[in-house]
Amino acid sequence: MRFHLYYMVFLGSSCVISTYGPHQRAQKTGDILLGGLFPMHFGVTSKDQDLAARPESTECVRYNFRGFRWLQAMIFAIEEINNSSTLLPNITLGYRIFDTCNTVSKALEATLSFVAQNKIDSLNLDEFCNCTDHIPSTIAVVGASGSAVSTAVANLLGLFYIPQISYASSSRLLSNKNQFKSFMRTIPTDEHQATAMADIIDYFQWNWVIAVASDDEYGRPGIEKFEKEMEERDICIHLNELISQYFEEWQIQGLVDRIENSSAKVIVVFASGPDIEPLIKEMVRRNISDRIWLASEAWATSSLIAKPEYLDVVAGTIGFALRAGEIPGFKDFLQVVTPKQSSYNEFVWEFWEETFNCYLEDSRRLKDSENGSTSFRPLCTGEEDIMGAATPYLDYTHLRISYNVYVAVYSIAQALQDIITCTPGRGLFANNSCADIKKIEAWQVLKQLRHLNFSNSMGEKVHFDENADLSGSYTIINWHRSPEDGSVVFEEVGFYNMRAKKGVQLLIDNTKILWNGFNTEVPFSNCSEDCEPGTRKGIIESMPTCCFECTECSEGEYSDHKDASVCTKCPNDSWSNENHTSCFLKDIEFLSWTEPFGIALALFSVLGVFLTAFVMGVFIRFRNTPIVKATNRELSYLLLFSLICCFSSSLIFIGEPRDWTCRLRQPAFGISFVLCISCILVKTNRVLLVFEAKIPTSLHRKWWGLNLQFLLVFLFTFVQVMICVVWLYNAPPASYRNHDIDEIIFITCNEGSMMALGFLIGYTCLLAAICFFFAFKSRKLPENFTEAKFITFSMLIFFIVWISFIPAYFSTYGKFVSAVEVIAILASSFGLLACIFFNKVYIILFKPCRNTTEEVRCSTAAHAFKVAAKATLRQSNASRKRSSSAGGSGNSTPSSSISLKTNGNDSDSPLGQRRIHKPRVSFESGTVTLSLSFEESRHNSVK
Repeated sequence: MRFHLYYMVFLGSSCVISTYGPHQRAQKTGDILLGGLFPMHFGVTSKDQDLAARPESTECVRYNFRGFRWLQAMIFAIEEINNSSTLLPNITLGYRIFDTCNTVSKALEATLSFVAQNKIDSLNLDEFCNCTDHIPSTIAVVGASGSAVSTAVANLLGLFYIPQISYASSSRLLSNKNQFKSFMRTIPTDEHQATAMADIIDYFQWNWVIAVASDDEYGRPGIEKFEKEMEERDICIHLNELISQYFEEWQIQGLVDRIENSSAKVIVVFASGPDIEPLIKEMVRRNISDRIWLASEAWATSSLIAKPEYLDVVAGTIGFALRAGEIPGFKDFLQVVTPKQSSYNEFVWEFWEETFNCYLEDSRRLKDSENGSTSFRPLCTGEEDIMGAATPYLDYTHLRISYNVYVAVYSIAQALQDIITCTPGRGLFANNSCADIKKIEAWQVLKQLRHLNFSNSMGEKVHFDENADLSGSYTIINWHRSPEDGSVVFEEVGFYNMRAKKGVQLLIDNTKILWNGFNTEVPFSNCSEDCEPGTRKGIIESMPTCCFECTECSEGEYSDHKDASVCTKCPNDSWSNENHTSCFLKDIEFLSWTEPFGIALALFSVLGVFLTAFVMGVFIRFRNTPIVKATNRELSYLLLFSLICCFSSSLIFIGEPRDWTCRLRQPAFGISFVLCISCILVKTNRVLLVFEAKIPTSLHRKWWGLNLQFLLVFLFTFVQVMICVVWLYNAPPASYRNHDIDEIIFITCNEGSMMALGFLIGYTCLLAAICFFFAFKSRKLPENFTEAKFITFSMLIFFIVWISFIPAYFSTYGKFVSAVEVIAILASSFGLLACIFFNKVYIILFKPCRNTTEEVRCSTAAHAFKVAAKATLRQSNASRKRSSSAGGSGNSTPSSSISLKTNGNDSDSPLGQRRIHKPRVSFESGTVTLSLSFEESRHNSVK
């Protein structure tokens, strides 16, 4: 504040208030005064101030025609408001407009002139100066353009709560209301622009770019936000550089060297036209024309860069431009400007001289030219035809910044209008009071602007948000070369809507874009070549994530688009194709009825059923023959029925497994086999007891009764039934899809409990082992009765099959599990059928002579003779041992005779009479009688 005081004292000590600020200005008095800051020049001369003498003010250089058009937009808006009968009636707006020269120092110099009058009374400067002319306080300032300049101005104006509305400063830092209390703007913040730039890079699938930013409050925050957006999208920045219009030549050359050596083809620039111009010039000199430029709004339409001589390098630039607006009557206003009629606007003189490259009479620069300090130019009259001059000043086809200036002036005017129309008791100030328009102060205007809400000339709502920003949108432009004169044409190719939802904000018409001025194919700007579908990005050590190698997807994974970061795993029912670009449905396999293997197993099962049924038919047909009777025909029928069930149960294993088939097949197989083995066991055990019993008793006959045999079979089978019931209740099997195999889905049965399956098979094998034991013991009985040798062999087959089944079952997978079990069922069933019944069927059908009573009797007698002989021999040996132990009284060996006698002769008995044959074996020591009864029907009828 002390500095400000001294500065104002310095100004006021020798001059009137009207001379505050830079000498060159546009000024017009009024009831209320608005300030304006515009870049009439692109910069200032760079001089070394060695302070050997009083420092001189730096000179502004490089005239900015667009800046003058922006200034004209402010004047036009004020004149339009002053001529309006509805907006601010009876109030005249004045203005004081200064040139910032796009420099902070010049802008601050002008800003001090605004605050001087506002605070002159509080600073008590009357004793230092003679202030005779009264100039109203500046109640609002329109400007400045660059974010760096606006930042400095905002810091100063904020101290005095003077509202500042910028038309071109988009730095996101200016949204900080704690630091910049009075700053407002009619341009969108760079927060959205950085996101939009990242969206465009992502849209064109670039991942390797160069970022260049101006070294100021505009470039640094903008590129910082851009970097964050790029990180979120996994896009890499190869070079990140700062630039300034005041860089030395060696700095510019070093920057261009790094750009030229980079493999990135896209250059993103967050900078103003003056800052980027030295870089463009050097690239033009080196003819580096294979780069694509992505321009921020600060230079996307800059006349400083959009020159025909630069097009070889910058043609095809994609830029963000503010949405253009319409200002009715502004075109005519621009065309009527002349030096003679613009005494209030001192900038018109320089504009005229720069437009026609001449000097006006009484021009300060003419005097400098005569002194040799400036280049020589001819004189001009001030009546030249402005319409014939080719300058950016008359380029009113796309009014962007000019429209923002227009909206800023009307925003201030509307705030003043709201103050005028304010109703006491409904105002914004203390006690709902209203401000007095005649004594209006800057802070009151600021308060009113914060609550502003009106529609502009285009019908758009104007409302400043909580950060004093206006939301808007960007037009995406592409730099083309005009076929007529080779100038730059800004072709609109897209749109970015900030208000839209994320993902649908960007809209681009690719068909309108010309890359590098002539190419329609999107340039390549990636660190690595695209990974084709079927591959994924692989990390390269010590390289950015955007640099990668392409790795083929693993089996069962796929990628259907380029540059896939990861391969997608195929669904469980699918598998990747050979190129890993898509998934196809896996083949579903099970032991099908239609495949050759399934058909073969089904045929064998049916064959087994038919063979067993045939045997049963033979046994029923010849049920009264000695062979059938001797084999216990009732149990034989049950045995044959159980074999039919065994063969039939194997059919349940064929076909697509379903829950009900999975729960049925194992119990059906287990119960059928136990029923079969139980019949064999009971039958074998009965005959063995008959032939080993020396003297049959009533107990034996009761034991051998048919009812008890069926009871034993039922009990043995009931145990297996209970095992199955417990299994199905606790862990029922179910259909299961096995996805473990790469290209195949095996539909199998999940048995639920392997322990239960083990109990089922184990119990069957236990009964088979007992049966094998009894069969082995009865191997020497008459073969007409039990064929013990064949039963023994059938049990051996049964054990071999099921012992082999266990490792085969656990070592196979898929449909072969069912096939192995079917083969085991068929093999063991055929073994039992063949060994037990085929010999009998053969005798019944092809050897009927052996299926007679005499044949059976002879066979039985022969067996009885062998048993009796063995018993006699054992008794004889025992007698000799007793005689020897009694004192040697028996020197002679007792003689014995063996004779076989029968009661009666078969030929003597009447035909058809029931007979009882009692083979009798006689010894000296006694007689053993074994009687067997054969009941024959008198009429040979089936019993």
